[in-house]
Amino acid sequence: MSTVTSQLASRFASQAPATRAGTATTSRASETSGQTWAYPLLITLLAVSLGVSSAPAPLYGLYAERWGLAPITTTLVFAAYVLGALGAVLVAGQVSDRFGRKPLLVGAAVGMLVGLVAFMTASGLPALFVGRTIHGAAVGTAVVVGSAALLDLRPEHGARTGHLTGVVFNVGIAATILGAALLAQFGPDPLVTPYAVVAALVLALLLGVLAMAEPHAARGSTPLRIARPSVPSSVSADFRFAVLGVMASWSVLGVYLSLFPSFAGQSTHIHSLVFGGVVVASMAGSAAVSQWFGGRIAARRAAVVGDFGTAAALLLSVAALDTGHASVVLGAAVFMGLTFGLAFGGSLRHLGQAVPAGHRGEVMSAFYLLAYSAMAVPTILAGWAATEWSLAAIFPWFSLATALACLTAGVLGVRSSAAVPAVA
Repeated sequence: MSTVTSQLASRFASQAPATRAGTATTSRASETSGQTWAYPLLITLLAVSLGVSSAPAPLYGLYAERWGLAPITTTLVFAAYVLGALGAVLVAGQVSDRFGRKPLLVGAAVGMLVGLVAFMTASGLPALFVGRTIHGAAVGTAVVVGSAALLDLRPEHGARTGHLTGVVFNVGIAATILGAALLAQFGPDPLVTPYAVVAALVLALLLGVLAMAEPHAARGSTPLRIARPSVPSSVSADFRFAVLGVMASWSVLGVYLSLFPSFAGQSTHIHSLVFGGVVVASMAGSAAVSQWFGGRIAARRAAVVGDFGTAAALLLSVAALDTGHASVVLGAAVFMGLTFGLAFGGSLRHLGQAVPAGHRGEVMSAFYLLAYSAMAVPTILAGWAATEWSLAAIFPWFSLATALACLTAGVLGVRSSAAVPAVA
C-alpha cells in the first residue's frame, strides 16, 4: 500500500506544532549519541512493514484452494487490513507526538509479530481476519510514526526522506511478495515458512528499535483527537484532481494484491505461486523505479501522465490476459507499475504542495478515508462479482470503469493546469 504512502504519512504524522520545534535539537542529539544507524534502521523497518502487509498476496490462491474460499471471501480478508490501517493512520501520529515515537514503533513491531504468528498457526478463516486486522493497525502505525521519526532525525532532508521512503516501500512490497512466493513454492511449508522468515526480520528490527534512542525529544500537550475530514473550497479543485487519480490507482492495487496473482495463473495456465508472485512483484518494482525518477517531474505533470498511462495500462492488461502469454502479462504488469507510480506519487506531491498548513490534517483525513475506501470497496465488489460470475468475466468491466476514472482525473489535471500554473 502502496504501494506506496510515505509522503502523506510524514506530512500527517508531523503536523503537531510541537513536532517541528524539537526536530533540529533531536537530530543533533542523535548525531552526537553516535546512533547514525537509526535512520537506515527506520528506513528498513518501513520497507519490511509494507512487506508484512503484502506477504499473503501470492498465497491467497493457495488458501482458496485448500480451504475452498470464494473470491469474495479472499477480498474480505484483504480488506480487513484497511480497517486496522485506517484507524491507526488517523491517530498514531498525534499519539506519538504526545508520548514519543519509540513506544509506538515497538508496539507496531510487536503487533506485526502477533499477526504473523496468527497466519502461521491459522487453521481456519477467523485467524486470517484477525491477522490482517492486526497487521493493518501495526503497519499503519509503523508507516506514520516511522515517517515522523525519520523527519525527527533529519529534519533538513524532509523532501528527500519522503521520496526515498516512497521508493523503499515499493521495493519492500516487491521483494516480500517475490520471496514469499519462492518460499511457498520450494520451502517446507508454504503457509508457514514465508511468514516465519518475515517474522525473523521483524524480530531483528524490533531489537534495533529497542536499542535506539527516542528520536522525538519534544512532547505535545494538545488534546488527542481525530482530524475532521474536510476540504477548504480554495483547494477543492486540486483535491478532486489528486484524490480521483489516487482512488483509481489504489483500487487497481487492491485487486492486484488480492485476486490478480491467481487470475494471471489461470489466464496463462501457469499454476505456480512463483509466477503469480513475479507478476505482482514486477508491478511493485516498476512502481519503485517510476517513483525514483518521477520525482524529477513537476507534480501535476507527473500525475496527469500517470493518470492517462494507468488508463491505458488497464486496457492493456485486459488484452494481455486474453493472449494467455506469460511474457505479455508480465509486460503489462510492468507498464501498470510505471504508470501507477507516476499517478500516485505525482498526485500526492501536488496535493501536499497545494494544501494550506492550517488545513493539512483535515484534508489528509479526507484523503485517507477516500483512498482506503477505494482500495477496499472496489476490491470487495470485484470479489463478489467474481464469485457470482468469474473474474475473467468481470475484470474487463472493472478495468473499463477504473480506466474512465483515471481519464477523468487526467482531464481535470489538464484543465486545472490551463487555469493555474503547475506546482513544481
